[in-house]
Amino acid sequence: MARRRRARESGLLIAVEGLDGSGKSTQIGLLLRHLQRQGLAVHRSNWNSSPAVHPLIRELKAGRQLSPHGFALVHAADFADRYEREILPRLRLGVHVLCDRYTGTALARDGARGLPREWIAELYGFARPADLTFYFRVPPEVAAARILRGRPAFSHYEAGLDLDLGADPYESFVRFQSRVAAHYAAIAEGHGYVVIDATLPMRSQQRMLRQAVQRLLGEASG
Repeated sequence: MARRRRARESGLLIAVEGLDGSGKSTQIGLLLRHLQRQGLAVHRSNWNSSPAVHPLIRELKAGRQLSPHGFALVHAADFADRYEREILPRLRLGVHVLCDRYTGTALARDGARGLPREWIAELYGFARPADLTFYFRVPPEVAAARILRGRPAFSHYEAGLDLDLGADPYESFVRFQSRVAAHYAAIAEGHGYVVIDATLPMRSQQRMLRQAVQRLLGEASG
């Protein structure tokens, strides 16, 4: 579902959301290259990648020093820095910005850690809504299997091991990501996300993305 953009911002903001292991990063990478081949000015912004804030987050995560509120606040600081320095200036220049996770990530993940949705929404209230958001829906067990094919273990926070959901990392991951998925389901419905079945073949998923984005580009230029 497209959102009406502010008049002073001519670039489109497109976001992908989903569990860790849902394949969203792969799909947005394919979409980026597809749009670049069309000659469009496109930029990709990744979650938790601010040069100013990310090193601190990495240090705090390594020391397992983050409470749910602390986790939410440092990621909001990272997002705010990227939004002001990276995302908003490009939108104003007419560049289309693809976000590998946007505010829905905070609403789902921080909500799964027990923080009030109203508090999270206010924390990110400065950010404009995306023009189009895709939610890659996948069972937590499938996401877990995909992650473990690429690396030997889950990270502490992605598995929700900070929440005492169980000593076994796999069981904790499934329980925590099930909570995240429940929040995503509610957010996707309330915010009009385009839901993609992330168990479909990669080409089928990418075709759905491209079709939806082409429609949005057509509407923006019409």
